[in-house]
Amino acid sequence: MSETRSETSQLIVFVDLTRFAVQSQRVDDVEIADALDAFYEQVGASVQDAGGRVLKCMGDALLIAFDESHVDRGVESLLSLKDAVDQSMAQRGWECRLVVKAHFGTVVSGPFGPAGDKRYDVIGKTVNVAAALDARGVALSVTAFRKLSTALRRRFKKHTPPVTYIRLQDRRPR
Repeated sequence: MSETRSETSQLIVFVDLTRFAVQSQRVDDVEIADALDAFYEQVGASVQDAGGRVLKCMGDALLIAFDESHVDRGVESLLSLKDAVDQSMAQRGWECRLVVKAHFGTVVSGPFGPAGDKRYDVIGKTVNVAAALDARGVALSVTAFRKLSTALRRRFKKHTPPVTYIRLQDRRPR
């Protein structure tokens, strides 16, 4: 492994917007660009304030990482961000809503990319597990849920199968 890379335990988060592809067909490219830039700034400010880091933006999705010491702060910020982004999109008249998927585990972190243009990133199974979580709103894997304080755990309900924890407001009506 490279001297500048290391194995670390982190909360890995994917956020993206539902119905973005549909919405992007309804408006011009300038409006899409303005909306995405505002979205990136909103997510970036919230994540940074909670001690996290936006690693990359990919269209309407972002990859985020929080160090182990910032898991509670990170999840709290993501819960607030969900409501704030949903409200921002509604104010724009867009049907898009924020989806948050988070998993905690070991990643290899450090500079990756083409020679001369390496950037900080995270690589590993933890990233893939986070990306594959099934979510309608805010979902945590079992390992992410177990990293939370008891008080914060109360804001989630167990959802099976596979086991994930979803924000109480996002559960499906019976």
